[in-house]
Amino acid sequence: MRSGFWSVAAVSLLAAGAAQAQDRLKVVTTFTVLADMAQNVAGDVADVVSITKPGAEIHGYQPTPRDLVRAQGADLILWNGMNLELWFEQFLSNLRNVPEATLTDNIEPIAIAGGSYEGKPNPHAWMGLENAQIYIDNIERAFSEADPANAATYARNAADYKEELRQTIEPLRQEILEIPEEKRWLVSCEGAFSYLARDFGMKELYLWPINADQMGTPKQIRNVIDGIRQNDIPAVFCESTVNTSPAEQVARETGSYYGGVLYVDSLSEPDGPVPTYLDLLRVTAQTISDGLRDGMAQED
Repeated sequence: MRSGFWSVAAVSLLAAGAAQAQDRLKVVTTFTVLADMAQNVAGDVADVVSITKPGAEIHGYQPTPRDLVRAQGADLILWNGMNLELWFEQFLSNLRNVPEATLTDNIEPIAIAGGSYEGKPNPHAWMGLENAQIYIDNIERAFSEADPANAATYARNAADYKEELRQTIEPLRQEILEIPEEKRWLVSCEGAFSYLARDFGMKELYLWPINADQMGTPKQIRNVIDGIRQNDIPAVFCESTVNTSPAEQVARETGSYYGGVLYVDSLSEPDGPVPTYLDLLRVTAQTISDGLRDGMAQED
């Protein structure tokens, strides 16, 4: 990140037009998935905005001076942690007296296998159903500490949201568990689905461990091709925020079915396929289920 990128003059100029009324809790999150989760807990008593935009790749995001101004006016900042937002600690160091909460607190991490981040926590913990409940609890706790007057509202909203989440995803989990175990593989571009694979009783195979690593190298592609052939895996998928060409190449070379795009790091615009976190989980789970079944039918 460039030294002196956020000059005092630039920030002051932007801040001059960013004055906001202080009658509601104002919360900033590092990316859109967390923003939607937080807004569900906030209900109509707090405002939530995301630093990154829909569709953004969040690992290597480069914040702007306007992002800093937006965060400086917040009462609370929520971030994922687990080395996901590689840019966030420097970003936070440019702020003054803005409380922050790490939403992966109390989550048991799955270690990354391979690459330069081998052994470190896989940061995509929100993709696990049980983990999502912990995220919501952490959001509720942070909100209630920042705004005790509305603690009861946050608690009620969090409980309702957790139940809605479970009712949305549990039927899809059961649908995937009905697929024969030997076919229950999740092949993706990034290893972003370790928590989902664990909760859905799946094995996983991926081209690269995390987006900060090299992506789609000939060696990575060859390893996945070999894995698909050895295990007779019916389908291949890729994430919405990266180049899908390597996954499509793998599908062509193995004769496996290309099952389509999965969503993990970012929501879509409101009129897109995954405008909410529940939509992201629902669409991703349904795509996996449909893709595996279509791939198995193709084999017959």
